[in-house]
Amino acid sequence: MAAPGARSCSLSGLLPAQTSLEYALLDAVTQEEKDSLVYQYLQKVDGWEQDLSVPEFPEGLEWLNTEESISVYKDLCGKVVVLDFFTYCCINCIHLLPDLHALEHTYSDKDGLLIVGVHSAKFPNEKVLDNVKSAILRYNITHPVVNDADASLWQELEVSCWPTLIILGPRGNMLFSLIGEGHREKLFLYTSIALKYYKDRGQIRDNKIGIKLYKDSLPPSPLLFPGKVTVDHVSNRLVIADTGHHRILVVWRNGQIQYSIGGPNPGRKDGMFSESTFNSPQGVAIMDNIIYVADTENHLIRKIDLEAEMVSTVAGIGIQGTDKEGGAKGEEQPISSPWDIVFGRSGPEVQRDDILWIAMAGIHQIWAFLLDYGRLPKKNELKKGTCLRFAGSGNEENRNNSYPHKAGFAQPSGLSLASEEPWSCLFVADSESSAVRTVSLKDGAVKHLVGGERDPTNLFAFGDVDGVGINAKLQHPLGVTWDKKRNLVYVADSYNHKIKVVDPKTKNCTTLAGTGDASNVIGSNFTDSTFNEPGGLCIGENGQLLYVADTNNHQIKVMDLETKTVSVLPVFRSESAMVDGPFPAEKQKTLPRLPKSAPGIRLSPVAASPGQTLQFKLRLDLPSGTKLTEGAPSCWFLSAEGNEWLLQGQIPSGEIESISSQPTISLQIPGDCLSLEAVLSISVFLYYCSADSSACMMKGILFSQPLQITDTQQDYVPPVELKYIF
Repeated sequence: MAAPGARSCSLSGLLPAQTSLEYALLDAVTQEEKDSLVYQYLQKVDGWEQDLSVPEFPEGLEWLNTEESISVYKDLCGKVVVLDFFTYCCINCIHLLPDLHALEHTYSDKDGLLIVGVHSAKFPNEKVLDNVKSAILRYNITHPVVNDADASLWQELEVSCWPTLIILGPRGNMLFSLIGEGHREKLFLYTSIALKYYKDRGQIRDNKIGIKLYKDSLPPSPLLFPGKVTVDHVSNRLVIADTGHHRILVVWRNGQIQYSIGGPNPGRKDGMFSESTFNSPQGVAIMDNIIYVADTENHLIRKIDLEAEMVSTVAGIGIQGTDKEGGAKGEEQPISSPWDIVFGRSGPEVQRDDILWIAMAGIHQIWAFLLDYGRLPKKNELKKGTCLRFAGSGNEENRNNSYPHKAGFAQPSGLSLASEEPWSCLFVADSESSAVRTVSLKDGAVKHLVGGERDPTNLFAFGDVDGVGINAKLQHPLGVTWDKKRNLVYVADSYNHKIKVVDPKTKNCTTLAGTGDASNVIGSNFTDSTFNEPGGLCIGENGQLLYVADTNNHQIKVMDLETKTVSVLPVFRSESAMVDGPFPAEKQKTLPRLPKSAPGIRLSPVAASPGQTLQFKLRLDLPSGTKLTEGAPSCWFLSAEGNEWLLQGQIPSGEIESISSQPTISLQIPGDCLSLEAVLSISVFLYYCSADSSACMMKGILFSQPLQITDTQQDYVPPVELKYIF
């Protein structure tokens, strides 16, 4: 049947025919009936006089995971293509990824199927290519992705929702659209029948598309996209959600790993540390050697017993839930993308934490898991192990209300608790409304603190403005932490790449650290230092230190709130560490890279003859009151860019174990010199901490030694002293 007249290239042109198909599918009983209905639909759409053709990808767009840019009408001709219109902050888009991964594992480009991600940003920060790169790594996206920063294809097709899938035939002709998440059955049905239909007609090509994964170019690192961090105030340990490595790290304050649990690949398995696995864990909370974990992409709350060295599941069933009420026993209660957790108490008379509060990002609510028998505001006595909603209707909005079930959140992603009066509330980083909200622990009332705007349906009120209350603007904040020493809230203003501080009494919000640039600079003070989408933060050392999960820099940064300095926590392992997941840095020996801020000292030229040995003595002084960090890999290493022959047969690196007994570095000039001039670079990398180990730093320095090679045998050359005071 031919459709009369010209065809619009917007999605509205598909709507009448696809709506009829979907009504017919509701009445179909068997799989054969469903397959037949879709096949007949394709015969109808394919017989239209004019295709609903998708526009070509605009020229000049940036592509990821491909060897070169892709053309709809050249490279994708002969393929069934799934276009995934997404923005990387969106929880619904994240929920769709497992369906796309499963589809890719079922059909390859050789079978005639290809998925192409069309990144159409919501926030300005999401338009930046480097940030999109980080997102495809975090979410293990391995198909081609185009950064349509100006949303030109989105607008031409009149797409209106994240996520939206458009399925194309082998001529770039639109066949189906699927709006939102939760359409896995239809996605597989439509693509499988489309492949069969066009194979029957000989229109499917089995050529391969040139895939070049961005993740393959990355060097190994101890951390990969760490999402959250928390402090064990009893034992002076940190717990890090090493999200990109799918594991939980327990480290001492100097960064030395005590336990590594899970990783490096995603999974869902309880049991001993050596066999347990996680999938992109986020929030962590520790108490009495028990760690609770928001195992986000497994849709679970996990429990790590450090004494028994066992992992178990306490809430969730392992698949994404849609229940917005809850009330079942934890391990029987479906939940959806828990993003952060924090301990709390069910009443002022309770002597120990008996509630685990959960930021349930996937259904835009705040939930509670009962660690003991207890009671929530306006609730009867609840059994231990119960998991249920506390606040939020489940509608994605920025709605405040004195009735907690009528309030609305928008992807809550960070939680912190202020149990003391007059606060007695949860602070919530409500990421998609770009706001910080509060939930009363007395009656559940939800109130605005800073950011966002008054219209509860407007989730585009973002920016980077210091100010009071609604006049302050944030951009997709993912983390909050309460400083009870100063009565302040610190906010990881993630997409502004800043740490902000809020006075809950005055609602004044100001920038504490960060310039707004997405980079990795350790400056001389807070305002000179930079971050890259920090996702979580916590207070330690009695309010002196603020630990920041600097997610896209793959680091934990340490902010000293008294000296106003920033350092990087060195994460390293020792021989006694309980590390069951492989440590990525061991895959290949890589020397550390000096910080950009590392000073450089050019030494006076030295004349030397072939076969002669030169010696360099380190003479480094640390700041008063500091010491080398025990067990950390302080070291020196040699390089000679453009004159690598100089290092053949040499010892190129070594450890620095003591400041009082520093090593002497030897270099023997080779017998066969390929140049009469060369520059030897001696890089020094030091980890040191204050005497009480309350703050640790890593610093570097580069010494450049020009060499003049001469045939004249030199007299004794005294050792060169490499002096520097940090």
